[in-house]
This record gives sequence, C-alpha cells and structure tokens, in this order.
Amino acid sequence: MTAAGPLPREQRVAAIRDALQVAFAPTVLEVRDDSHRHAGHAGARDGRGHFDVEIVSEAFAGLSPLARHRAIYDALGALMTTDIHALSIHARTPAGM
Repeated sequence: MTAAGPLPREQRVAAIRDALQVAFAPTVLEVRDDSHRHAGHAGARDGRGHFDVEIVSEAFAGLSPLARHRAIYDALGALMTTDIHALSIHARTPAGM
C-alpha cells in the first residue's frame, strides 16, 4: 500500500479485511467488492474501487454512527486514498445485532 497507486484488484478485499480485523477484532466482518457495479464511474477510472463493509465489534460500544465510520476510515489509513473510492459501512455492536 503506497501512495503510488492502488493494490492489484485481487488483493484489495484482503487488505481491507486485515486492517479492520487488526483494529476492531470483529465478531462479524464481511467485505464485498462492488466495483463491477460502478464500471465507467468517475471514481472507477482512477483504479480505486467501491466496497461494502459489514462489521460487528464491541469496539463500537458507546460510539455514534459517525464516530464508528471515522474509526473505520482511520483504520483503513492509506487505503482510503489509494484503493477505495466509495465505502458503504454497516457498523454495529454485538448488542445491536
């Protein structure tokens, strides 16, 4: 993951999953690459992708939805600028399932 450009497409989901696993130790983590649904979209032309994340973690307890999203963006770090154009986030606690 460098600012030079995105990871190969087949490595992106694994990189997102790894970053979120380390940061939140989730009980549920699903990462889906929806980039194919956005072919021709302006964000897709620069090589970055569209992803959907469902994550359940005790780490989100007491956080507002906005704070949860910000924590996820922070955990993804450089991926947010090199590999991710759009990210749909569904972040809950185990109690919120």
